Amino acid sequence: MARKTILVCDKCSSEVPEGRGAVMRLNYTDARRGSKQADLCDDCAGGMPGRAVARRGRRPKSVA
Repeated sequence: MARKTILVCDKCSSEVPEGRGAVMRLNYTDARRGSKQADLCDDCAGGMPGRAVARRGRRPKSVA
């Protein structure tokens, strides 16, 4: 029997389509408090405060 996992936005409680959405993780500076994680849809994730962070890894080669 197959099972399907349905992802629901923690902020607006709407269903998140597959391949869409984001996970927001809060890490406290005090490690004893642990961390929190929330699943968000694209609309809610776009409205969250914060800034874009550069991706890790090697920069792509320039086309000559």
